[in-house]
Amino acid sequence: MLSLLRHLKQLLAWLDLTAFTLAMMLLARLPMAWLGGWYPHLFHVWCRCFVRALGVDLHLHQHNTKPLPEHYILIANHPSAFEDVGIPALFPVSSLAKEEVRDWWFVGRIAVAAGTLFVQRASKGSRQEALHAMIDSVQAGKNIALYPEGGCKGRRLWEKFLYGAFTVSLETGVPIVPVFLHYEAQEAFEWGQGETLLQKIRTIMTAPNHTANYHVFDPLNPADFADRESYSAHAYQLFLGWQARFLE
Repeated sequence: MLSLLRHLKQLLAWLDLTAFTLAMMLLARLPMAWLGGWYPHLFHVWCRCFVRALGVDLHLHQHNTKPLPEHYILIANHPSAFEDVGIPALFPVSSLAKEEVRDWWFVGRIAVAAGTLFVQRASKGSRQEALHAMIDSVQAGKNIALYPEGGCKGRRLWEKFLYGAFTVSLETGVPIVPVFLHYEAQEAFEWGQGETLLQKIRTIMTAPNHTANYHVFDPLNPADFADRESYSAHAYQLFLGWQARFLE
């Protein structure tokens, strides 16, 4: 009986998401100038709806000892595709995504309308344009989120952090809020090489454990660092410590 109720609840969640998605796609066809004031907020609600449809039990753990700033740059590790909806489900941010997301079935149009920033990771020119776009966005008062590993590198941290987030923080004076992501079914949530979005959705839905833990820590003040190299290295060491604490 409990299993039947659980399946019925998830079916209703998917019907809700389907209707919501159709509405979001239609609204996304409006001129961008009309969308800026309200569509990003609607996008965060849509992300929460998506989380429910996937059946993920998303937990926010606030380890911070100081109040979080209203204006910030969020950084996180990036083991899965799930954080593309998990992060904006919890935080009012515009994300930096790879250019290919523009062409994703139904998600791409919604992401563009929501104000997502895009980058071609292999192109130096595109990376520079994305950096300027992030600085402009932060200076305009927006919160942004990005993954300093430079993409999905697996369930364990990559060998280093790239400098983008730290450059933006130093240039704007806006602090960084670090968030460590921990999926209890790590293998199921990890986005494997060559795996499509639809395949990943199916794997997440059939995971043996649907618990996702997002751990928030004290913000990092750019005034405490002389350059992007020391700033990045400090943040990376913090994430290594959290990896040892939560994953090992």
